[in-house]
Amino acid sequence: MIRKLVPVTLVLASFVAWSFSGVSAQEKPKEAEKPKTLWEEVTLFSYIENSYTGNLTGAGRRAVNEFRLYDFNEGYTFNIAEFSIKKDPSEKYPFGFGLVATAGLDSQKNHSLGIFRDEEQVFPFRNTKWFDFQEAYLSATVPLGSGLTLKGGKFVTLLGYEVIESPNNLNFSRGYLFSLAIPFTHTGGLVSYTLTDWFSVTAGVVLGWDNSRDNNDRPSATGQFAFTPVKDFTANLNWISGPEQNDNNTKTRYVLDWVLNYTGFKNTTLGLNVDYGHETKEASLEALDTRQSKNATWWGWAAYAAYDWTEKLRTSLRQEYFKDADGARTGFGSKVDLWSTTATVQYKIWKGLVGRAEFRHDDADEKVFKFRGMRDIGSPTSTSLDTISLSLYYSFF
Repeated sequence: MIRKLVPVTLVLASFVAWSFSGVSAQEKPKEAEKPKTLWEEVTLFSYIENSYTGNLTGAGRRAVNEFRLYDFNEGYTFNIAEFSIKKDPSEKYPFGFGLVATAGLDSQKNHSLGIFRDEEQVFPFRNTKWFDFQEAYLSATVPLGSGLTLKGGKFVTLLGYEVIESPNNLNFSRGYLFSLAIPFTHTGGLVSYTLTDWFSVTAGVVLGWDNSRDNNDRPSATGQFAFTPVKDFTANLNWISGPEQNDNNTKTRYVLDWVLNYTGFKNTTLGLNVDYGHETKEASLEALDTRQSKNATWWGWAAYAAYDWTEKLRTSLRQEYFKDADGARTGFGSKVDLWSTTATVQYKIWKGLVGRAEFRHDDADEKVFKFRGMRDIGSPTSTSLDTISLSLYYSFF
């Protein structure tokens, strides 16, 4: 009889001990999250990138790839070295800042007017400095409602799906919308306010497209409506409007820019960018003086899809269309339609070292590629352009 009671006693004792341990665990308060120090709120980002681009259909004038940007030149390019230090305003430290310094051939193409670039120096900025201050701004949060955020200085544009930093893009080359449809940076001020957990608004006044020195007497207005209606889905409507021509305050240029991104499917990223732009009495069209209307209109779209096969391997595809209805954005001088298909394979080789291999096919409804001769003269001879690029970047942070 005693032997039969021993197991029962042990079971009851174990149950009582488990019960009390559960109660004590429930009653034990959770440890408060340790607040971040000032340095822990600072974000560092730095990388270097090199690339080689081969033109499979024969290079054009001066061995370039027409209508490209950072892969404009055939052959080897030291693209960029970047160092970035940023801090967003927080509840504990309601101030912020950002400084992004770059060097390399890409930096020559990112200059804003007034910072290492004069009015006479235009794309591809061959004679400008090989370094740039891409961003330099201060920010602060004003305790009004959910918090009003102020930002002033030089900063990257709100517009576009693609960005200047290559590691943050799905493809190595930048599409037509990035290169031809929108600005890169602005100098001025922005005000941002979060209305709900799924909707925020940003608006501001800037000196214009890639201007750090005003080229006329009127600023431009820019802004963003940012939506996150459901988990893993973002939708932004961005815009900019104002006069952009030198010494002219009445000829307005505006762009509407829609950006959608969805990451709800496992290992998959889907994106869409749509742009529409218009400029009254565009300068190059007025200079040609060959048509009754001198207004310029452009629009286009780019669709993105990427899949992460492993933690190291990603494949990405971009399909794009750009309509330069008057030839002003491309400099062609008359209507041209451009199509582009880009396939990129990305592999993380070691730590921050990442390699990319990319094939890109461009098409046009007019002969706009492969100019005869080695100088900026002659006529284009091809409606298509094929390139293959190999790029290597290393991220330090």
